[in-house]
Amino acid sequence: MKAAAAAHVQLPAMRLLLQQRPDGREAPRFVQLMLQPDLLGGWTLVRESGQIGGRSTLRREQFLDQASAMAALEAARDQQLKRGFQLMFVQGADAPK
Repeated sequence: MKAAAAAHVQLPAMRLLLQQRPDGREAPRFVQLMLQPDLLGGWTLVRESGQIGGRSTLRREQFLDQASAMAALEAARDQQLKRGFQLMFVQGADAPK
């Protein structure tokens, strides 16, 4: 019984905040990536992007397991780092740095 209960233990949500360097002409852009467990045992990757102080766009992707959701989070993070964004904030025990 304990093994079955341990299989359903989910880790807490994770959050990464990336931001472009301000260039002085306009507010910097940001990307926030959040990984959250859902009620059915799956995971949701939430991507919010926009300009600080302005409008933002929110997208959600569903994943059946944490490993595939974490891989998508890491790929999204790496893509933004290649675009010149800097990692500003990391929250969550297993959040990738």
